[in-house]
Amino acid sequence: MVVAMEVDSESNLLQRKQSLYHSLDESFEIGKEVYRGQQYSQIYYARLHLMRTLLYSLLPNWKPHLPVCTVLGLEEGKECIIVGTLYKHMKLKPSVLDEYSKERSAAPLVQRHNFTHPDDNLVLEDESGRVKLSGSVLLPSTYVTGMIAALHGKETSAGDFLVEDVLEAGLPQQIERPIDLGEDKYVVFVSGLSVGRSSSNPLQFQLFVDHITGHLGDVKEQNIAAQIVQVVIAGNSVEVPHGLLNGQNLGSKDQSRLFEPIKELDILLTQIAASIPLDIVPGSSDPANFALPQQPLHRCLFPGSSAYNTFRSCTNPHCFELDNIRFLGTSGQNIDDLGKYSEANSSIEFMERTLRWRHLAPTAPNTLGCYPFTDKDPFYVETCPHVYFVGNQDKFETRLIKGSEGQMVRLICIPRFADTGVAVVSGSEKTSGKENPAETVAVLQFRRPFRAVFSSKPISIGVSSFLFSNDRAS
Repeated sequence: MVVAMEVDSESNLLQRKQSLYHSLDESFEIGKEVYRGQQYSQIYYARLHLMRTLLYSLLPNWKPHLPVCTVLGLEEGKECIIVGTLYKHMKLKPSVLDEYSKERSAAPLVQRHNFTHPDDNLVLEDESGRVKLSGSVLLPSTYVTGMIAALHGKETSAGDFLVEDVLEAGLPQQIERPIDLGEDKYVVFVSGLSVGRSSSNPLQFQLFVDHITGHLGDVKEQNIAAQIVQVVIAGNSVEVPHGLLNGQNLGSKDQSRLFEPIKELDILLTQIAASIPLDIVPGSSDPANFALPQQPLHRCLFPGSSAYNTFRSCTNPHCFELDNIRFLGTSGQNIDDLGKYSEANSSIEFMERTLRWRHLAPTAPNTLGCYPFTDKDPFYVETCPHVYFVGNQDKFETRLIKGSEGQMVRLICIPRFADTGVAVVSGSEKTSGKENPAETVAVLQFRRPFRAVFSSKPISIGVSSFLFSNDRAS
């Protein structure tokens, strides 16, 4: 049930729009999975079996005249197609022994942000064996360990497989996007609140809360706020002082300091949940399990906001539908890890690759921690979302990508709110007699003396994007 949005006005009470919500997080819940010391080979096997079946179904429309071989069945000079898991040999990839020696080193060490090197090379592996890949078609800087692909090529006299072409899985099937939306509705995304950080500005987030709940701005802005039907907080909501986490028992005073950011966050979330449905997704700095998929933050951490049935604690990754529009996203660990072990011009390119590879976290479990599932790979993207979001990025970016079968996906990079004061709103607006809904892009900037400035213009892409930013300049 969504309560009415009270507005300080002599006019009638504004009624907040409502939307039909359906959670699709079940595949990311560990549930009855039991750890019995199993290794990660099983999740790799499940991924290969699933993706190979898919790639085999695409081969007749790709290169039907070529035979399909296993690695062990390769013959020198004979063109064929092989399907398997890529493994990247990396000269600079960290090892446990190196990390141990660095800890014992007296000299300060510079942490690298990217481990790629020109000498990196790729290997393809299936159940029968592995073969080194060569050629200029498959760039090691683009691909990572754990990605599944079909390769066209031939074995050379040196024993390498010379790659001539690559087939990736591509965007999966997408449920039909509703044409008649009936009314304008918007979803607000925010990440990286970092409540508890010494440099964070509590007023900045309070202004954001007041605006989306309809307690800021004129009647026009309050009408826009009334069209917000969902808020998603995509990870790193709190930041605990690192000095407290030294592995020693904490005194009562330090325990209070440890819990203070969570209490402050609960107060702010209670204000949102009292007005708008709210999903909170755990991130790397939140009190949740480290390995993906991260399980929902325990409701006991939020005694105030969890009292409302509009509050939902969700998994990371998080998937849900609003009025048959599918949203899929993470708190950013998958994209950050791709940035360490491959290269791209921007985070939005990494996002596009994960969708076209049909896998949210291809580097898991090699360099990204994940639970050792035995019979499934929960990061496989079975159905194409309409909106794909990733939190805790350096800056806001957005792109519309299209699939070979007419799929359209809006990619959104959500910047860290504590650093930028920016939140992103995506939504669609009703139209009359048009196939695709119309869109607007708007910017809300909180300037001293914290007056909201609103501007908008129409654009011609699938989901609208808004920015809320705090300009600290005098």
